[in-house]
Amino acid sequence: MLERERVPRYAGTVNQEIMSLTSEQVEHIAKLARLDLTDGEKDSLRDQLSSILDYVSQLREIDTEGVEPLSYVATLENVWADDEIKGCSAAERNVIIENFPDKEGDLLKVKAVFS
Repeated sequence: MLERERVPRYAGTVNQEIMSLTSEQVEHIAKLARLDLTDGEKDSLRDQLSSILDYVSQLREIDTEGVEPLSYVATLENVWADDEIKGCSAAERNVIIENFPDKEGDLLKVKAVFS
């Protein structure tokens, strides 16, 4: 459970609630993330995570009624190109085949992509 404390947070704002994590919660998060933290790092992480939670709490207070959710700010569009087969000269092909480390005749052996 998150602790709440009342402290002046921003200019012009008095007694705004902020969320703060306990040391035990930070240790639990570090254990889940498999992080070995020093005491100083735990304190720093506690302050940083508490600040993030405080910011998220502020965002929850924003009235978003009538605002459509969006996944991306910019419009994304697939760019398609036609497949083109580009050949090479017989001499280039022979050089490639000769220099390939694993081959069988004119076939080049590569590691399996799908197993």
